Parts: sequence; structure tokens; C-alpha cells
Amino acid sequence: MSRRVVAAVVLLLSFGLGIVLGPVVFAALAPGTEPTSAAPATTDGGPTTPVELSTETPRVPTPEATTLTPEQEADRLAGVRTHRVPDAGSGELRVVAGEAEAPDGADVVMTVRVEVERGLDVDDRAFAAFVMSTLNDPRGWGGDGSVAFARTDGEADIRVVLATPATVDEMCAPLATDGRWSCGRYGHAALNADRWVLGADAWSDAGGDLTSYRQYLVNHEVGHLLGNPHEDCPGAGEVAPVMVQQSISVQGCVPNAWPFP
Repeated sequence: MSRRVVAAVVLLLSFGLGIVLGPVVFAALAPGTEPTSAAPATTDGGPTTPVELSTETPRVPTPEATTLTPEQEADRLAGVRTHRVPDAGSGELRVVAGEAEAPDGADVVMTVRVEVERGLDVDDRAFAAFVMSTLNDPRGWGGDGSVAFARTDGEADIRVVLATPATVDEMCAPLATDGRWSCGRYGHAALNADRWVLGADAWSDAGGDLTSYRQYLVNHEVGHLLGNPHEDCPGAGEVAPVMVQQSISVQGCVPNAWPFP
């Protein structure tokens, strides 16, 4: 075949391929068109799914509020931290620091100093607050407007002392408290820590709760310091006067913590 013939054949083939491939090339490069693809490539060779990113602030979990049982709440209010009370302690008393004014309107204001025997696991401030809120309650000794109570950590008219059974026995002698009971004499209301923490069977068996028993203990022993003697239950089913020895027996009465219930 001559060179002219070969050149003519090549020219014809090039022209034919241009006609066939030209539209494809121009279509791929035409403005406004995008190349298509089956799926974006991934590092592992498979297709990927687009991930939407959240713009919300993440929530931090918060612990649920602790709910106290009625017994735990009663202990918190009275300053009780443990139910273990030693029979005897150091005998040394610590004064709970702080002062609080008496409510207005009473004929007489008496000062109260609150003390706790060293070694007792007690929240001093809570105990002192419980004592004072009991004494100044409208049902308390000042319910008739005759007296109100102010707390002091200095010299006082009345001392309210929480102590071990052995120390209470010493503070109450010659009265026989036998490691079980409390007393109000010599200017102090000596509260047996065993009774304060655990209550008394006679009270609970008659339907009284622990908080009201502790209020009774304060009011009964301070009542002695105010000159009030023991009383008896006036009749079965009646409300017990606060000066009944309800730690020992309610004598058929309904338990009562208050001078003016």
C-alpha cells in the first residue's frame, strides 16, 4: 500500500473517532454539568453514610436528690449522728458556741446555755437549735406569754446538757437515774444521751414518735427547773400533762410533749 493510501486511511479513522467521541467529551466538560459517581470512596473500600453533627449542648447527668427516711430526718433535726452511745464518757462538757435572742412579747426572758459531753458524736448546732425551737415553741412553757428563752454561751439561768448515762447519774445525784433517766435540778436539765438517741419504749409503745419524745424530754426537765413537780395521768385516753414521767409510763394517757398542747 502506498504512503498516500495509508495517510488517507489514518485521516479517515481519526475523523471518525472524533465524530463518535466528541459529544461525550464535550458533554463532560459542558458548563452547568457535574460528573457522576456511584459512591464516595472510603478507606476500607466501601460506601460511607453522611454523618450529621449535633449543635446541642450535651446534658451532664446529675445525681438524684437524697431522700431521708422519717427516722433519718428526725435524727438530722436533733443532731444525732450515730445510734451508738457509750455508757460513760470523759465527763468534760463543751459549750455550744453562739447566741440567739428570745422572741418578743414575754413577761420574762431566761437565758439558756447548751452543752454536750465531749466524745458524743453529735451535731452541736443542730442539737442547740432543736432545744431552743422546742423551748420557744408556742406550745412550750412560754405559750401563756409568761416566759421566753434566749440562748447564750456565757453565764445563763438554765443549762441544757446532753451527756452519757454515767455523767448524767453524777449530775443528778443523789437522785437515782440509774443510767437510764434524765433530770432537771441544780440549774441544769441533764439529758441522758441514750434516751435522746433511742427514745423510750413507754413512749413509742403508746404511739409517740421520736421527735416528739425528744421535745418532751427537753420540756419535762426544763419544767422542773421552772418549779413544776411530777404529775399523774388524769384519766385513761386523756392527753398526758407534760410533767407525767412518760419515759417510764404514760399511765394510760396519750403521749404529749407540750405544756400547752
